[in-house]
Amino acid sequence: MKRRHLLAAGLSLPALSVPLAACGQSPRPAQASAPRTEGLDAALTAAAVEAARDLPKMCALIVARDGQPLVEEVLRGPGLDTAVNVKSASKSVLAAVAGAAIGEGLLTGVDQSVAPFLSDRFPSDPDPRLNALTVGHLLSMRAGLASTSGANYGAWVSSRDWVRYVLAQPFESDPGGTLIYSTGTSHLTSAVLTRASGRSTLALTRELLGQPMGLTIPEWPADPQGIYFGGNEMRLSPRALLAFGELYRNDGVHEGVRVLPKGWVDACWEPRGNSRWTGDGHGYGWWMRQARGHEVFYAWGYGGQMIFVVPDLRLTVVMTSDSAPVEARDGHVQALHALLANGFIPAAERGA
Repeated sequence: MKRRHLLAAGLSLPALSVPLAACGQSPRPAQASAPRTEGLDAALTAAAVEAARDLPKMCALIVARDGQPLVEEVLRGPGLDTAVNVKSASKSVLAAVAGAAIGEGLLTGVDQSVAPFLSDRFPSDPDPRLNALTVGHLLSMRAGLASTSGANYGAWVSSRDWVRYVLAQPFESDPGGTLIYSTGTSHLTSAVLTRASGRSTLALTRELLGQPMGLTIPEWPADPQGIYFGGNEMRLSPRALLAFGELYRNDGVHEGVRVLPKGWVDACWEPRGNSRWTGDGHGYGWWMRQARGHEVFYAWGYGGQMIFVVPDLRLTVVMTSDSAPVEARDGHVQALHALLANGFIPAAERGA
């Protein structure tokens, strides 16, 4: 379906200028099971799926209502059970690991100081505000430390000690103040989890999330000291991402088993700061915005690795994309938000 037909169907997507190659592989015909549209308006769903096929960077799409996948599409690249790099959507997974660790008593709570676990990595003349940092500050990216993302990312991951490098950054605000997006701050969470539990973040993720949910958690990169990357480079399949989104939609319960402590999902979805780029709210590892009057909570990885949860519509949508760097912002992520807001949300509204 061409773009003009999509507009006629009520969908509006940003204009894109991106290469045809996607997901690290040449484009191939879309592979999909026949869409099941009970609970979704058939015409709007079909139009939204066609819109997805028009996005040259999009790799996979799953749309579930009440936990039941109704759309499962592989547009290009690997299949739905193949793990892919979910980039910064890892931060949402890491927040779940932290919540499960609190539930198991490995951490006492979000107000726990991180200094007992990290003080040996403090600078020789530490800013006293380092002693005020808490688990909650790290999860909400309100540590106050200068960012190690964006233009600062390369120098950070090239350093010999990632944790020490982050803790040596100057404070740009007091802890608990402004949201400063920084993957280094998330990496400190991984370091705290490792020190507090005596186990690697990989082992904790497999034990606290993978085992109770029946998910395979592949190994992902670690820093020079062996701390698994906190907040980037995790590898999960699109179907695993769906299960993770459903875990949050169901208040931390998976198939009748409580995986996350009661109240943790609400804590993650409580806005504690705002993105300087989009204005969207941010809680513990999750972003949030409104679409057509509905609250949307989402995990967001570079290049368009997305989990969208729309609780009042009982809707969970997974989108994965080619994460190859582009020279400038290409509008792809905005197109994914538009696909949800102008396609699958109306389909769910009319199919309720």
